[in-house]
Amino acid sequence: MAVKILSDSACDLPDEILEEYNIDILPILVSKDDEEYLDKVTIDPKKMYDDMRNGVVYKTSQIPPYMFEEKFEEIAKSGESTIYICFSSGLSGTYNTSLIVRDSIKERYSNLDLDIVDSRSASVGFGLLVYKAAKMAKEGKSKEEILKMLDFYVAHIEHIFTVDNLEYLFRGGRVSRAQAFVGGLLNIKPILDIPEDGTLRPAEKVRGRNKVLNRMLEIMEERGGNADLKNQTIGINHGDDLEGALKLKEMIEEKYGCTDFVINIIGCAIGAHSGPGTLSVFFLNEKPSQEF
Repeated sequence: MAVKILSDSACDLPDEILEEYNIDILPILVSKDDEEYLDKVTIDPKKMYDDMRNGVVYKTSQIPPYMFEEKFEEIAKSGESTIYICFSSGLSGTYNTSLIVRDSIKERYSNLDLDIVDSRSASVGFGLLVYKAAKMAKEGKSKEEILKMLDFYVAHIEHIFTVDNLEYLFRGGRVSRAQAFVGGLLNIKPILDIPEDGTLRPAEKVRGRNKVLNRMLEIMEERGGNADLKNQTIGINHGDDLEGALKLKEMIEEKYGCTDFVINIIGCAIGAHSGPGTLSVFFLNEKPSQEF
């Protein structure tokens, strides 16, 4: 029996990939005022971004225990060998909650065959791990082979992104009110990344949109110089800015000769904190072995 891949909506993979590789997704909760939604189920990212441009504030919360209980019990009853790849523990409590619920389910279903992997990643950086695992599962690779690959990807995936408006990072506590105000006046575009511990950190500040995109490409070369960028699957996603994402793709094609891309809009789980106009690029900083 093929290994089943389970993930959550923060992986931001396109629907066609989820369907082709039969990837199950648990939705992260999104709310505004007293209304609660399921990311990409009962709220569409485009709707959220339009609202945010009009001043609406969205918040997010982790997947509740009951959702894990229902899904893990379903897995136990089906007897499927499953890997749940989840949103970074450095950015959400989802990973720890899933471990607690799995242990609880195992007390009732000793046959539960479920490994849980902390992606220490977000958005399509996280999605590339899920995508690769699902491809290997479809090819009939064993759980041990997939888990070995995931160990490598977790350790070597790079996240480079910029936001269009510092106000959203201020609301999330990532920058001060003064930084957000001055950044807006001076057209400062921060470059942020996710280090190995899976948290979020500011990396650099660049003035102007074109300069920040060029700097993102330079960072790709600095961090991915030994990783054979040309033959990688490169992830790109955007906060309702497809034009910007396609421009970034074209720049990467011209500079590095890359041909394989996963491009998608950032879902509500991430976009509620990064805001409209966010652009991200994801790649490996080391070349994986041929066995992957």
